Amino acid sequence: MIANYHTHTPRCKHAVGDEKEYVEQAIEGGLKILGFSDHVPIPFEGSYRSPVRMDVSELESYVDAVLAVKKEYAREIEIHLGFEVEYHPRYIDAQLSLFKPYPIEFFLLGQHFPADEEEGPYSGFLTRSDEVLKTYVRTCKTAMETGLFTYFAHPDLIYYEGDEALYEREMRSLCACAKAAGMPLEINLLGIEDGRNYPKEAFWRIAGETGCAAVLGSDAHRPGNVYREDAIRAGEALAERNGLPILETVPLIRPEKARTQG
Repeated sequence: MIANYHTHTPRCKHAVGDEKEYVEQAIEGGLKILGFSDHVPIPFEGSYRSPVRMDVSELESYVDAVLAVKKEYAREIEIHLGFEVEYHPRYIDAQLSLFKPYPIEFFLLGQHFPADEEEGPYSGFLTRSDEVLKTYVRTCKTAMETGLFTYFAHPDLIYYEGDEALYEREMRSLCACAKAAGMPLEINLLGIEDGRNYPKEAFWRIAGETGCAAVLGSDAHRPGNVYREDAIRAGEALAERNGLPILETVPLIRPEKARTQG
């Protein structure tokens, strides 16, 4: 593993450690590329304030901090500035306008809420609702078709324990969309470390049969997550069992370029 594009900061309210600590852990692990992709700020309407992402007021400090370590460590590691983004149609244009003054290099798609954070539920909460599953897949497919995203983080986050045949159909549809869009799918190493409901073997079997490509993502919420040999080996084994090629690096899609082209 020479690149990790999935790295958070304490601004998301559930991570620890400063930017330098993440960078130094990446260098120690032998990474050549580190992407910061903290949970995207959303200019919510009304008084809602998210407990799981930075506020809009913290955007500038995040950009400044990442650009500072990018410059400081330029001789040791390649650093990129990005976000892990929820795709919500009613906010995406406002977000793109918000980011326009800043040199954002990439977005990761991370759909933590099937439709809208304010309405919920969290995608990783256990559900047997067919509609929650269908909404998650529908939203993710719409997002991938925009061309805004470099890759899809933890695509198997949705914690559905209902009709297995429905899950199979919906995930085949999602993976077919990813394949058509040329969208790599992330094997989430934090999920492996923490024993979460993802990565899910059934999903990755479908992804392999569909011909999708995988990328390993640390999803680092503390510096020690950036490079974990045991999690990397488990992720590689998952990909091998299911016939998925692992991409060492991915070409970054700048949001403004993708929006202009598509």
